[in-house]
Amino acid sequence: MLHVKDLHASVNEKDILKGINLDVKAGEVHAIMGPNGSGKSTLAAVIAGKDTFEVSKGELTLNNEDISELDPEERAHKGVFMSFQYPVEIPGVSVTNFIKTAINETRKAKGLKDMPASEMLKFIKEKADLLEIDRKFLSRSLNEGFSGGEKKRNEIFQMAMLEPKLAILDETDSGLDIDALKIVANGVNKLRSKDNAVVVITHYQRLLDYIVPDFVHVLMNGKIVKSGTKELAYELEEKGYDWIKEEINA
Repeated sequence: MLHVKDLHASVNEKDILKGINLDVKAGEVHAIMGPNGSGKSTLAAVIAGKDTFEVSKGELTLNNEDISELDPEERAHKGVFMSFQYPVEIPGVSVTNFIKTAINETRKAKGLKDMPASEMLKFIKEKADLLEIDRKFLSRSLNEGFSGGEKKRNEIFQMAMLEPKLAILDETDSGLDIDALKIVANGVNKLRSKDNAVVVITHYQRLLDYIVPDFVHVLMNGKIVKSGTKELAYELEEKGYDWIKEEINA
């Protein structure tokens, strides 16, 4: 599904990604961990197409299609979804209207007509029930006055509605208490299937107790320096990152 080969990226002439190699297959969940400043969020942003970063080298394909020259909207239409660490508030635009617009724009990009209103309402109801979302929540302005947990739940709802091929969750656990964390993780788990893939970017092993990854990768100084199973996350929680630095320098 997602193929990243020797990816290099910089911002303001500062090298951040220095040769990332990553393969994510359909049905898999990959967790990317690493210390602050290692390039985790940059990798997420580059895959999603954020133009803040300059890609100088490497391959980036989704389902064998080169997406490196596509803008974020085009990548979204191809099935890339990104959950932001700090979701933006949009006063005056309800959650429901935002979702309707997003879905119909994606359909338009595929040459389809807008989803009929009755079908849209049925679809919204189905996904809201799946994620245990109160209907009153859907009529509120997007993220305005939302708690951290509500913002993250709203993003998982967007993910449910858009049904992306590849979901990138960039520190979706940031600032969440344990109850909110469980709600978000439960939503992600309900949406996992053999046809989609999830990349979870996190500092903490605790999220991976609830969203269990198939693979864990450690990103340091712009490169993936170690990969393993979920057990690697427990090792990082216990030992930190210094032991990996020692391994690299040995």
